[in-house]
Amino acid sequence: MSLNTITNQTIALAGIAQTAALVQQLATTGAADTKALEASIGSLFVSDEHGVANVYGGLSGLKLGIERLNDQMSGLKIANPEQARYAASLVFLENQLSKQPAMLKTIFAGIERAQSQSEHFGLLHENVLANLGNIYHTTISTMQPRIMVNGEQEYLSRPDVVNKVRACLLAGIRSAILWKHCGGARWKFLFYRKKIQAELQILLKQL
Repeated sequence: MSLNTITNQTIALAGIAQTAALVQQLATTGAADTKALEASIGSLFVSDEHGVANVYGGLSGLKLGIERLNDQMSGLKIANPEQARYAASLVFLENQLSKQPAMLKTIFAGIERAQSQSEHFGLLHENVLANLGNIYHTTISTMQPRIMVNGEQEYLSRPDVVNKVRACLLAGIRSAILWKHCGGARWKFLFYRKKIQAELQILLKQL
């Protein structure tokens, strides 16, 4: 079955939107929606062989992302410019990353190690998040332009929050890779806007 469908592209876009929302939550409040966080971090360890929604543990794991993407696309104004900036930056960085096979290999090897850790400690254990955060810090954050996260200094100075933010950004890159794998492209985002909006209404009814 082909992954190249508007449904799969929309689900992957919602995955990107969800990580952008989680980064903003963490940076501004020090906490995040636990179910959404589990689904996004978990997506790093799941292949798409059983379907794109399955990468996130089913559509319910993407509730935050589907709602946020719908918010961003349904008005004439951008609903949340900060989240939109994070999402656009993730798509741009994934495109840069795709031209660096050695870095991709390093990232995949690191994710495999983190997966073994998660099976031992649990998905959101501090050791797993620290490992994922370090993968992002030593690879993707070395590329330009770096994603500048805005928020409250009291949270952004806490190592546990920083690790979660970086792990979410890594999960955002994973969703951007998935979006491209499903046939997503920036020109499609512009020209298929109405189709994506219609698809979001269908997905929202399934939540």
